Amino acid sequence: MSDRILEVEGVSKRFRKKTAVNNVSFSVERGQITGFLGPNGAGKSTSLRMSLGILAPDSGSVSLFGGPPRASALDRVGFLPEERGLYRRMKVIDVIVFFARLKGVAPDEARRRGLKMLEEFELGHAVDLKVKELSKGMAQKVQIISTLIHQPEFIILDEPFSGLDPVNQKSLERIVKAQADAGRTLLFSTHVMEHAERLCDKIILIAHGNKIFDGTVEQALGEVPRRVILETGCDADLRALLAPYGDVKADGQTPDGNLAWTVELNQRADAQDVLKACVDGQVKLARFEPVRAHLHDAFVHMVETHGQLAEETV
Repeated sequence: MSDRILEVEGVSKRFRKKTAVNNVSFSVERGQITGFLGPNGAGKSTSLRMSLGILAPDSGSVSLFGGPPRASALDRVGFLPEERGLYRRMKVIDVIVFFARLKGVAPDEARRRGLKMLEEFELGHAVDLKVKELSKGMAQKVQIISTLIHQPEFIILDEPFSGLDPVNQKSLERIVKAQADAGRTLLFSTHVMEHAERLCDKIILIAHGNKIFDGTVEQALGEVPRRVILETGCDADLRALLAPYGDVKADGQTPDGNLAWTVELNQRADAQDVLKACVDGQVKLARFEPVRAHLHDAFVHMVETHGQLAEETV
């Protein structure tokens, strides 16, 4: 059995004169949580739809469970599209049973699973409510239950956190982790980096329809220049002292009357080198702070770098 559930090779898609996805390749490994990240309009949803055969690529190929994305493979997938679709006049339990039946679950089993999942999702009180009576967060949970009701091996969620308040976002993170702990494979798209940083084993970054990164969160963070922020007395000039360790920038005077500095470290240096140089040079430090990069920083850095490279090649 292959460890790769999904393999996308060189897919491209154009809509009239606009290239939505340009020669993108990626894979999803069994048992992992993979984040598909990018700004709004980057080509994430188009890529996911091509992965499922909803859209046909203009070029390239897709392999899902070792073959084309046909019905037999799609029955093993749970897909939450970006455009939510629930029948507003139906009761919650009836909607869930309906989606389960579409995936081949027997009626009694579908109802049993639905009632159980509604309790697990803290929606036991909503069984007989109509969808139109639900809050946005509750409706989102019902949509997710409908995505998971047939116990799919592979779960694809397109912008699942969109529109949710912080409480429901945390709840959805717990659901994603629980599905992964149960041995399922997940791929979700988002433009909010914090969710991916907390959840993902692997991330794929896409911008302007092009893949610009494919690797682990730690590898992405390694793309960000490492920085140290310092504050010193006004009589200290750190440029010559710290030049061997990176680019030294004076950031002006602080409200306390100190001078603020930023050191962007070179490949050979680390924050301890900067601290030792300051101590040896008898610099009076009011602040010394190595800056911890987050996935958002890596995302912005790589998108900006990709944009600059694209301009240079025009």
